[in-house]
Amino acid sequence: MIVPCLTPVSPVVIGGVDTHKELHVAAVVDSSDVLLGTEMFATTRAGYRAMLKWMRSFGDVKRIGVECTGSYGAGLMRFLDNAGIEVLEVTAPDKSVRRKKGKDDPLDAENAAHAAFAGIRTVTPRTRDGMVESLRVLRVTRKTAVTARRVALQMLQTQIVSAPEELRDQVRNLTRMQLIRTIAAWRPDATDYRDVTTATRLALRALARRYLELSDEIAELDVPIQALVEELNPELLTRTGIGVNSAAQLLVTAGDNPERLRSEASFAALCGVSPVPASSGKTIRHRLNRGGDRAANSALHMIVISRLRMDEKTKAYVAKRTTEGMSKLEIMRCLKRYVAREVFYLLKRRTKEINQLARAA
Repeated sequence: MIVPCLTPVSPVVIGGVDTHKELHVAAVVDSSDVLLGTEMFATTRAGYRAMLKWMRSFGDVKRIGVECTGSYGAGLMRFLDNAGIEVLEVTAPDKSVRRKKGKDDPLDAENAAHAAFAGIRTVTPRTRDGMVESLRVLRVTRKTAVTARRVALQMLQTQIVSAPEELRDQVRNLTRMQLIRTIAAWRPDATDYRDVTTATRLALRALARRYLELSDEIAELDVPIQALVEELNPELLTRTGIGVNSAAQLLVTAGDNPERLRSEASFAALCGVSPVPASSGKTIRHRLNRGGDRAANSALHMIVISRLRMDEKTKAYVAKRTTEGMSKLEIMRCLKRYVAREVFYLLKRRTKEINQLARAA
């Protein structure tokens, strides 16, 4: 009797990675969640290849839990995604385990592997290889420019308060833009910097020109941002109260792979507008959710504020809920939840259209 030769089956293993700027620490657990080993690798393409090769030396890698996929782990996530490996983003650490065992890099990598094995404290990460990532990068730069411009204006106004009277009299009754353009056009003698009045003129002119330069930078960034929003989901901009900035933030929150959001309730939770039970005894109520993406929550809040001023349906809803005894905060929570549902289905419909076009091509 001939016994057939059976091909040995490789064991299944799960990986975990604690990410850092220069080095990543990796750990591997087996199918019983038992640690097999930890190792350190450089944050380069060669390091990523060596890490995956090392993990595969223990068996078939089923999935890998990675910390900070939006920052230190972004490069590793892209490499693993191209290699066809399932990646889970490990969120907040298990505080009870950390109190018992302490903290170091190998322990964090091991905990990431345990989390990926059990499917706890993990989410499907956003991919960062499409137009939404381009939109995110541009918006981050614009946000820092807006912040720097605001600081420049505050410093300019503060300096004017304590400036010599002869300077204050020149700009006392000017509007903001008149003030900035007038000061930016000053031509003080740069060699007379020892004089307090001249030095103040030089400082104010530098601040005014900085404000104008940042304004030009913001205007330049607004052009590609609006073009990307209109290409990604033009229907968002047709809805009442949704402007370019709010639409851009909601698109960034959903990411290049919004299909990872399985329901409108999951999108609401991601935006921090899912209701949190706060009932006690005979009182049945819900409170605001303080979690989720606070930038997306802020975008939804601004949409609701706009609709409260412009949309008759929203005004009627507020009046109805007010007569039912709901507070203003509770009404705002409900409105943000409704907007999140509306946005989710717009994103879902647009994603379906894009996928159909891709298949047709």
